[in-house]
Amino acid sequence: MSRIRITNCHVHTFTDRHVPARYPHLVVMPFKRAPWLVRGLAGLARLAGQEAAAASLRRLHRFQRAAGVADQAEIFAELVAQYPRGTRFVVLPMQMAGIGHGRVRAGLAAQHDELAALAAAHPGLVIPFATCDPRLPGAAEEVRRCLETLKFRGLKLYPRLGYAPDHPVLMREIYPLLNARGLAVVSHCSRGGVTGRLPRAQADEFCAPQAFAPVLRAFPQMQVNLAHFGGQSEWEAYIGEGLNPYAPQAAGNWLIALREMIESGAFPNLWTDISYTLFQSDAFLPFLRLFLDHPALRARVLFGSDFYMTRQESLSERAVAVRLRAGLGEDLFRQIAETNPERWLRDAARG
Repeated sequence: MSRIRITNCHVHTFTDRHVPARYPHLVVMPFKRAPWLVRGLAGLARLAGQEAAAASLRRLHRFQRAAGVADQAEIFAELVAQYPRGTRFVVLPMQMAGIGHGRVRAGLAAQHDELAALAAAHPGLVIPFATCDPRLPGAAEEVRRCLETLKFRGLKLYPRLGYAPDHPVLMREIYPLLNARGLAVVSHCSRGGVTGRLPRAQADEFCAPQAFAPVLRAFPQMQVNLAHFGGQSEWEAYIGEGLNPYAPQAAGNWLIALREMIESGAFPNLWTDISYTLFQSDAFLPFLRLFLDHPALRARVLFGSDFYMTRQESLSERAVAVRLRAGLGEDLFRQIAETNPERWLRDAARG
């Protein structure tokens, strides 16, 4: 293999100290305190012939083991061991204090400070992003601190928690900070993942690619990555069920919507990454390779894994990343893992 300076544009190092105690439900609290119970239930489900339930419980157990460590540095040490020397990682924090599942043990400022220390300990390898929930007090001030004092490189958003991407605090106070600096944004764009206390249909409205159209137009220097390339369910619908490309409802498939928005050229600051989605199924890889034949899309897709969310799956991070590299070939993998991330992060402008 040729030497490629890989940038993984979507990873996490937050721990269970940053997750509310009652998330996702009060019923799960005993299992969070005693992960061995989850493993035991998985075994019982398998013996009872409930393989789907057993698989879900095994994924939960793997996730608990990954998150239940002492600090972010421990998670990062596991991640960096999965990649070639010199690989860079865009690390995305998580703000879950406002979703109504109780308090978090470590607040957002402490999470950001710990991430800044991780970046200082691994110069050039950790690319730290801030996060916020614009509904919470002090959101804009904390983002400003991260950008100006901690020198973070962008912002992570998670609209499924309960806010629109054009929330007034974002539009008036936060996006202007990023736009003025030409910095990057990553926003969750999948029907799966963490959902706040709101109907799933409303959460989907907040996350849909089209919801970001006014933001993209208003802040053209802000480089926006709508993550997950639409998400697993949209890929499965596209591949398994078939979609009439001439039917108006086809745009309701987020994979199709993202492709059309990028290929149209109407949103030159729009990007997407393949995190988690392309780690789900071997069947997705040939379609990705075909989609990347379009020059506009090829220039706007980013490599990302969504570690350590991928710990819920059976294959290792290394195994899936190598499978992706072999399946795409060196030229396409270089495009999404080296060339495009450098442009998205505007490395050249920073020297």
